[in-house]
Amino acid sequence: MTVLFEMNTLELFADSEVSTLHFEEQARRNGFHAVAGIDEAGRGPLAGPVVAAAVILPQGFELPGLTDSKQLTEKQRDRFYPLIGAQARAVGIGVATTVEIDRINKATLLAMQRAIERLPETPDHLLIDGITPLPVKISQQTLKKGDSRSLSIAAASVVAKVVRDRIMLSLDRQHPGYGFARHKGYGTVQHRQAIAELGPCRHHRASFAGVKEYLER
Repeated sequence: MTVLFEMNTLELFADSEVSTLHFEEQARRNGFHAVAGIDEAGRGPLAGPVVAAAVILPQGFELPGLTDSKQLTEKQRDRFYPLIGAQARAVGIGVATTVEIDRINKATLLAMQRAIERLPETPDHLLIDGITPLPVKISQQTLKKGDSRSLSIAAASVVAKVVRDRIMLSLDRQHPGYGFARHKGYGTVQHRQAIAELGPCRHHRASFAGVKEYLER
């Protein structure tokens, strides 16, 4: 599917740091054919799940301005999200729940593994944002700040962020008063004040400072 950007869209991304396919092409030169970028969203908030995404891009993939989701506005991420879904070879999404986050120390890795398992195409090489390898029997490379260096990881970062944000919007409707729609579960002043006034809800992370104090009272 070919997507044409209007000029004002290109101007919107003109100042962004643009990720490249360098690591994907390097992996292909080494004989790999299905290279998946892996990233997560929601490692640090006080509420909500960790969401990870795995994305396999086609060779020669182009999407001007696509980079680390943290460098993009919400409007930009929402614009990229369907384009990534339409043009990627495969997308997988994995979630680690609040209960799992409280129970195990490596819930982020669990979400990433689930994202890989949910890919409709089995990858033969992984590009992982960060420095921690995954406990899977697949060739892999960790990349510090990979979401601003690898286009596959950048795509995964956008998918994970958009999916998690939409989950938090749903939780905001279920649990009004905490402001999940605004801060997405992160520990803002307003969020901490809401926890102090209302007490934690079942989607807060009971093991995190800023939440557990109110559960112990």
